[in-house]
Amino acid sequence: MNVRFILAVLASAAASVPAAAAQWYQASTPHFLIYSDQRPRDLESFAARLEKFDGAVRAVRDMPDPPVGNSGKVTIFFLDDADDVARLAADKSSTTVGFYIPRASGSVAFVPKRTAGRDDMADVVFFHEYAHHLMLQNSDAPFPPWFVEGFAEFFSTAEITKDGSVQLGRPANHRVVGLFNLQKPPIEELLGATFKQRTVEDEERFYSRGWALTHFLAFDPARKGQVTKYVHGIMNGQEPLAAARAAFGDLAQLDRELDRYLRRNRFDYVTVSGAPVAVDQPVMRPLTPGQAAMMPAMIRSARGVDSKTAQQVLIMARKAGSGFASDPAVQVALAEAEIDAGNYAEAAAAAERAIAADPNSYLGYMYRARAEMERDVAGKPRDWTGIRNALLKANKIDPEAAEPLRLFYESFPRAGQAPTRNAIDGMLYAQVLAPQDPGLRLSAVFLLIQEEKLAEARKLLGPIAYSPHGGSMRDKARLAMTALAANNGKAALDALD
Repeated sequence: MNVRFILAVLASAAASVPAAAAQWYQASTPHFLIYSDQRPRDLESFAARLEKFDGAVRAVRDMPDPPVGNSGKVTIFFLDDADDVARLAADKSSTTVGFYIPRASGSVAFVPKRTAGRDDMADVVFFHEYAHHLMLQNSDAPFPPWFVEGFAEFFSTAEITKDGSVQLGRPANHRVVGLFNLQKPPIEELLGATFKQRTVEDEERFYSRGWALTHFLAFDPARKGQVTKYVHGIMNGQEPLAAARAAFGDLAQLDRELDRYLRRNRFDYVTVSGAPVAVDQPVMRPLTPGQAAMMPAMIRSARGVDSKTAQQVLIMARKAGSGFASDPAVQVALAEAEIDAGNYAEAAAAAERAIAADPNSYLGYMYRARAEMERDVAGKPRDWTGIRNALLKANKIDPEAAEPLRLFYESFPRAGQAPTRNAIDGMLYAQVLAPQDPGLRLSAVFLLIQEEKLAEARKLLGPIAYSPHGGSMRDKARLAMTALAANNGKAALDALD
């Protein structure tokens, strides 16, 4: 279930995307854009279920729910089965049954229509990843790794009943092996954020015990408020293990209580009644013939490409896009493929065709700006005014989109100019709009340090410093947080370098 940020070569990629001949549909809801070639009523039902899940999680967490434009929604692509998803993920172990990629330009997820074995595993995976999305949307707290994954596992088992209610916190039956057949992680390493996931078994032990501890602390009345105290301790500069001892007391006793909790094999859950999670009917529309033809290329572009696969996708996109010059959706997909392949003049031309067909094409203006930012014309300087005007137009079309704000800021250092106050504020607001994107979050941290807003920078670093999958950047972020706590911005920048 790991979120994958590093793009790999797409092994057997041609088999991983569906054929274009089928009738494709888009389901649009307040939080999702979903593309599938399944029956419309099945797609409509799936979309409604996702909205119910979103509403239930927001209800129990008391989360705000501001409206978002299309760029702020999670885009979901359906593939035929879990094998197709694993191939698209470039997962040679073939264990991936769904995955999610957070991006400032728009987060994406890939799920199967069918799974072998348990029919609900695709739901478990998506709910897990979307719980991460919601956690980051609502908090910059330095949640330790076990709680990050335990939280996502807690919500992953959600069930939507026939009466429209949503049950949250049901048993994680998919973690039975890790809970009862594998050695449990040492409680000090789990709570101290030092447990290393070196093997598949280690990962299973980590996720399983993280779920169990999260569930126990959520429902045991005697432990109420302890997680909050623990996280606040970390926020205030305590090392995680010290914060754990201050919040939970005797950790060996906590471990024994957790063992007893698991042995009793009875687990409470929360039921959110249908009323708080009522949803509007998803807006359904069939894709145009051009869009349907372009879907295989769109899916692979959305997954992410490297220098080799970019050329493969471009061939697909050019073939699919021929004959659809007046279809703006086709032309923006072609523009993206041309940019990924390094063909910036061709990308700009495709973006212009999209704008000509639809003067309010947000992506048309975005790809025009991106292409012109990269395009080299012999003897001519880049038209930074024109580039920024295109980004301002995109921002006007979708004011809550993060990507135009990010690119607007980046246009200044790219042009050798000092960013304006407006550009800086826009960049910081972009991070607020897309807090799930780790690269955007890190860029905002650098900006805040440069502006000597060290407390704000330290707060933003929390999710990176305690990411379960942060790698070397996680360790650098922790060092930077220590430096920022000591009001040493230079040391923080050195640590992040």
